[in-house]
This record gives sequence, C-alpha cells and structure tokens, in this order.
Amino acid sequence: MSLTVQIETTAGVAAAAEIAAVEGVDAVFVGPSDLSASMGLLGQQSHPDVVAAVHAVFAACRDAGTPVGVNAFDPAVAEAYLDAGADFVAVGADVALLARASEALAARFVTGRGEERTSY
Repeated sequence: MSLTVQIETTAGVAAAAEIAAVEGVDAVFVGPSDLSASMGLLGQQSHPDVVAAVHAVFAACRDAGTPVGVNAFDPAVAEAYLDAGADFVAVGADVALLARASEALAARFVTGRGEERTSY
C-alpha cells in the first residue's frame, strides 16, 4: 500500500516542502488543471506561472526525497516535465482517451466532401 497526495492549489504549492516531508507520504502528484484554476488561470495549464509552480513542487519534493508526478496530456509538456525532474507523469485519463478515440472514429467516417456517411 502507498499513499500519494495531490497538490492542486496555491496553498498546496506553498506548503509542498512540508507536505512532502510528512511521514507516510510516499509520493506527491501535482494537478496543473486545478492548480491553474486556483491561480486564476483557468484552463491555462501551460501558463508560465503554473509551470513555475509545478517546478517549485518538484524542487520541494526532490529536497525531501519524495517522488513527484504530474498530469501532462500533451506529449511535449510531458517530456518537459520529465526533463524538469518529474519521477512519473500521467499522460492520459479515461475521459480524455475516450473523447480522442471517439473523435478519431467520427473523423474516419466523414467523407471529407461535407457530408457524413449514413451507412457503416
């Protein structure tokens, strides 16, 4: 059994060192989407201020010796977070994976001539 806690607010970022040092916490996971909302930057997970806050959590966890991970559904962002010291990255979620697969399936059956197929 392991305990992974999430940091998704500016208060969590400010307390990241203390959180990462709590006995029994095995890992910390940063949620940039909720964090961006907490920072008044709703939907701007890649905003420089949000990225800087995520990096601050990485540093606090590294100093505490606690593994740290993050959500990053954009492959380039995921790579950048790995390069910045993330120990693990969630690169997909059920809702997003289902939505992208549904979009791809729908796109496959649009003829490109402005009309949709009526039989499959």
